[in-house]
Amino acid sequence: MKLFNKSLILLACLINAACSNADKENTEIVSYANDSHSYAKPSEAIAKHLSLDIVVDFDKKIVSGIADYTIENNGGNEIIFDTKNLIIHKATVDGKDVSFSLGADNPILGQPLSIPINNDSKLVSIKYETTDKTEALQFLNPQQTADKKFPFLLTQGQAILTRTWIPIQDSPQIRLTYSANVKVPKDLLAIMSAENPKAKNENGKYHFEMRQAISPYLIALAVGDLVYKEISPRTGVYAERSMIEKVHYEFADMEKMVKAAEALYGKYAWDQFDVVVLPPSFPFGGMENPRLTFATPTVIAGDRSLTSLIAHELAHSWSGNLVTNATWDDFWLNEGFTVYFEMRIMEALYGKEHANMLASIGRQDLTEEIEILKDKPEATRLKLNLKGKNPDDGMNSIAYDKGYLFLRTLEESVGRDKMDSFLKEYFNTNAFSTITTEKFISYLKNELLIKNNIEFNIDNWVYKAGVPNNAAQIQSDKFLIVEDAINDWKNGNIDENLLCESDWNIQQKIHFIRNIPIDISLEKFEALDNACGFTTAKNSYIAMVWYEQAIKHNYRKNAVDTQIESFLMNVGRRWYVSTLFKALVANNRIDEAKVLYQKARPNYHSVTVNTIDEMLGIN
Repeated sequence: MKLFNKSLILLACLINAACSNADKENTEIVSYANDSHSYAKPSEAIAKHLSLDIVVDFDKKIVSGIADYTIENNGGNEIIFDTKNLIIHKATVDGKDVSFSLGADNPILGQPLSIPINNDSKLVSIKYETTDKTEALQFLNPQQTADKKFPFLLTQGQAILTRTWIPIQDSPQIRLTYSANVKVPKDLLAIMSAENPKAKNENGKYHFEMRQAISPYLIALAVGDLVYKEISPRTGVYAERSMIEKVHYEFADMEKMVKAAEALYGKYAWDQFDVVVLPPSFPFGGMENPRLTFATPTVIAGDRSLTSLIAHELAHSWSGNLVTNATWDDFWLNEGFTVYFEMRIMEALYGKEHANMLASIGRQDLTEEIEILKDKPEATRLKLNLKGKNPDDGMNSIAYDKGYLFLRTLEESVGRDKMDSFLKEYFNTNAFSTITTEKFISYLKNELLIKNNIEFNIDNWVYKAGVPNNAAQIQSDKFLIVEDAINDWKNGNIDENLLCESDWNIQQKIHFIRNIPIDISLEKFEALDNACGFTTAKNSYIAMVWYEQAIKHNYRKNAVDTQIESFLMNVGRRWYVSTLFKALVANNRIDEAKVLYQKARPNYHSVTVNTIDEMLGIN
């Protein structure tokens, strides 16, 4: 509804001195936050629906087509879209060609695309194509896939990369519905963050509908030789043929996770919860694209030991997808809430001790992150100021683990029952909208703290560096057992074979490896490897933390250097890759790191490339 119509409704209500609740809702004028990472001016003109008609060309490695937008004009004479490294061929407004303009190119933000409109303009069409500099897209050759028979395409839009494959108003606060027609080679299946096909068709043409309004970074596409296998009527998995049975086994608890999540904070709002396991170059552990989570193959461990990642992405269906951070300065509202929700799901399914082990690992990560950022204490605040910076700079343990710790401390202050009631209402009240940190704080004070006469040091948590003194203490009894064993081993009271025969779960093994004393001799380090076989571990998480320790301890035996090179060549998950390159740099092996990186770099997504380029000083 346009602004002048809302004003008329409001005037009528005032004249009659009475308004229904529905009228009050209709008169609300949306207020948009200042988003320094988007050129769009949604208060003047905003896109409400995207109809995408594109062709995926694997030979040219481009996506091309038309983006049709249904728009709402609130008094502007132009509508501005975000673009980066796109070729814009033509723009039309209500079917008529118009002159468009591209503004100055910013290395982070790209270029604003300005299209003139009138008060009654309804439809804007943009004909475009991507380029070889498009960061969201990764075209993979068959050798980079599991089956090594067909090429693959994946997209990654978070945080501000959707503008590199679709001209769009690329701010998380600008939610829109979308539909898409996608043409791909007939041997391949296309799937999106929308209603999806379960099998290939004969012509390679696929249609998609996303009827719930989502933020632009959640528009996602994958194209490959994919097959689907159902877990329950509303959950299932996509993967390459050689992977599908392993993936189906690994994620067998997905329906249980959805039910556990619903029992906590209300009905799942997206109808379907499917997961696609992508080739290993995918840069994140998972990406919570609505209806279709993207996941890394590094979680396919064969024993369901790393599936907390699926609980995390599922939790985003409430915290992130349903209630979304308005800007990337508010990123902690997505991730801190999601880690908290993830832990609650894991506790419901596998017990409090299991959740405490996961939370304890996160607490260690947070301590390490704060130490890394000690010269930039402002970066350890929950509410960030990322103006002029890549929003990826804020995607670290501060948002995730400090955000979680804030909520866990709050829970311990108010009690779990009150906390759960508050969060359930928070998700319900703010469903399908976006929220700033300031709006959340106001809601928290009014709906939880004041109602229950509770004081809480919100400002210390949100706007100040580090972790406040009242932070919840996280303790895992099973980790205490590990720590006792480490001390006994260090003091020579038990040998390596006894350690490796311990009936420890994966999290305990991770805790053990991460806490190997730095002063342990190389002889004991090698004896541990010989007994436990960590250098050739099949579990990717164990392998990563072991390789990090091997680098820190200058352990070069048992072909560990060869295994590290193979790992970096075949895994593109940014967390894993950056951890090992960071360790190489810190241990004066930067020249070796650069040689390794030059070999591995072609296999990485741009998200990973940008991080490692900066770390190694590569322009």
